[in-house]
Amino acid sequence: MTETARERPTVGFFATCLVDLFRPSVGFAAARLIERAGYRVEVPRAQSCCGQPSYNSGDRKAARRGARRAVAAFHGFEHVVVPSGSCGAMFVRHFPDLLADDPEWAGKAAALAGRTYELVDFLARVAGWRPEAARPPSGSVTYHDSCSGLRELGIREQPRALLAAAGGPELREMEGSDICCGFGGTFCVKYPAISEAMADKKIDSIEATGADAVVGGDLGCLLHIEGRLSRRGSAVGARHVAEILDGGEG
Repeated sequence: MTETARERPTVGFFATCLVDLFRPSVGFAAARLIERAGYRVEVPRAQSCCGQPSYNSGDRKAARRGARRAVAAFHGFEHVVVPSGSCGAMFVRHFPDLLADDPEWAGKAAALAGRTYELVDFLARVAGWRPEAARPPSGSVTYHDSCSGLRELGIREQPRALLAAAGGPELREMEGSDICCGFGGTFCVKYPAISEAMADKKIDSIEATGADAVVGGDLGCLLHIEGRLSRRGSAVGARHVAEILDGGEG
């Protein structure tokens, strides 16, 4: 490692289960973006699930175990970055609540919440990074605002600003971009018929834009939408915003 690399501030990267198991390319793209913003990326081996499935199912005991594991794994990092609004919201909004009555962990959870950021929020607001528009991606996209990212973390303008700074692809706003896609973590398992109907309504809005792909910041939503697009025989793709921005810089 060079001296310059040692001097760069280190970001703890929480990869998320879905990125790790289903689309590692999102994690690699996110890491490259963080490095371009001037940081060194470290992925703690001790990280595991953030506990969201347990939390959504009402199993607070298991969710608390997951929270303590994450707090311990990311202790000492100046910043923690998550390429997912739903997992990021667990760190920022729910870990402090889950561990509020635990004298050993309450302060640590609150401190971690204060230095954890969703990926595009970190790039746009903390790092002040803007992509170079030398070789912008071609084509067109429409943006899906995931529920947790939008409502719990305030992620809306950040990805749009970064996409605009990249000079492409063309962004075509869909009607109801802020309406749930029907994934909702365990919601799609408990209520599959409702989930499917919500996905179909979302896809109708996506296809009405004529965009080549739907882009978002939460892989759970994107996998849900992508699966339904495939079953409907649609040619529209589904990409994480990190993949688009990473490709934009070449």
